[in-house]
Amino acid sequence: MIPVQGMQGRSAFVLGMGLSGLVAAQALVAGGANVLCWDDGEAGRGRAEEAGLTCIDPLRGGLEGVDVVVCSPGIPHLYPKPHPAIAEALRLGIPLDNDIGLFFRSFATQDWNSFDQAPKVVAVTGSNGKSTTSALIHHLLDVAGKRSQLAGNIGRGVLDLDSAEDGDVIVLELSSYQTELARSLTPDIAVFTNLSPDHLDRHAGYGGYFAAKRRLFSEGSPDYAVIGVDEPEGQYLAAQYADHVSDDRVIRVISGQKPKGDGWQVAARKGFLAESRKGRQAASIDLRDIPGLPGAHNHQNACAAYAVLRALNVAPRVIEEGLRSFTGLPHRSQLVREIGGVRFVNDSKATNVDAAAKALAAFENIRWICGGLQKEGGLSSLSSNLDNVRKAYVIGREAEAFAMQLEVDREVCTTMQAAVTAAYAQSAPGDVVLLAPAAASFDQYDSFEARGEDFMAQVAGLVEG
Repeated sequence: MIPVQGMQGRSAFVLGMGLSGLVAAQALVAGGANVLCWDDGEAGRGRAEEAGLTCIDPLRGGLEGVDVVVCSPGIPHLYPKPHPAIAEALRLGIPLDNDIGLFFRSFATQDWNSFDQAPKVVAVTGSNGKSTTSALIHHLLDVAGKRSQLAGNIGRGVLDLDSAEDGDVIVLELSSYQTELARSLTPDIAVFTNLSPDHLDRHAGYGGYFAAKRRLFSEGSPDYAVIGVDEPEGQYLAAQYADHVSDDRVIRVISGQKPKGDGWQVAARKGFLAESRKGRQAASIDLRDIPGLPGAHNHQNACAAYAVLRALNVAPRVIEEGLRSFTGLPHRSQLVREIGGVRFVNDSKATNVDAAAKALAAFENIRWICGGLQKEGGLSSLSSNLDNVRKAYVIGREAEAFAMQLEVDREVCTTMQAAVTAAYAQSAPGDVVLLAPAAASFDQYDSFEARGEDFMAQVAGLVEG
């Protein structure tokens, strides 16, 4: 655990007792703070009390004398409207922070004075691919013999990390909820994968969503900025960060196009990764037969991870070795099983239209399982990605309404069991039964992980006939 610095004898109130909130409260206690906490759910308060923490209702005097409120990422602090406790803290003028801000102010210690190599932090944000990119960076560092730890939005609380050792690299996956609120954001290498509409209610629109991501670069001025430039926002971010067109502090990641200009670029095109600097190709890797990174979207992730490792002076041949041994993450283009020539792929993490489109582009002869809690913007942008879809099998409480928006042969199944059974019964060798919902899971499941687990359980129960 990383004790929070600068809070000795001060008072902190932690709102939300999920994973990050509970760890933040314990790290504040370890740093000598006086900590109170609260969770709107009884289960959360129970976890806090079991950990020896004191819970008090913030709306019944709990914020009196508090120096800072530490907010968990799932709790709205501004849009669509602040949580009542946050609104009260703002009224009282109490500063807000989160566990990410506490981490960046506490990670460096006096012990670093004796290190030969100061530890570094790589922070990854973006709409899609940030989990795979973060896990891939972590894996590549391991293959390269560099000690690293992985945390953030990917599962482990950032303050639950071990204290840094000489030459460590910390890899953090950060969501827009986390980057928007953190008072301190100072990574050594910052990564922006891409941008597509998501969480717009929490950021009052697309501009606010991009602004939350952009803070990772504007607040801390990282040594290197790895930026996906397929969208105008990424191009703008790269142009804002660079001092001149060939500024090597910016590594542009490109998909489907040839590199242009003299800057440092890593491009994925026709299944190949190519690094170029000063107008010349420096390295190339064939990604087409790497099983853990299928499809153009994963090739983009590979480019971003490659760029980070190159910024850390790791040789291309070592990076290629790591790419080939990467097995992928659960619920992200995960090959679950093959039965009689039919592959079953779990991409439950495709919770928005853009992620689903990328999953659909990665395979052919698709039996597509989709549906759930639809996000803002509708499904019309998927129409150009349905050429590979033989049929859609729609799940979710609003399956009929979802299905009516699809310009493809479709069947309303409602449940995962019915969808998997129907898709397999109608499939032929060479088909891919793909779960890529293009929707959130919360109408039927607690999380996208739970949805993916159900898919895998139903596939495991199939009998080859």
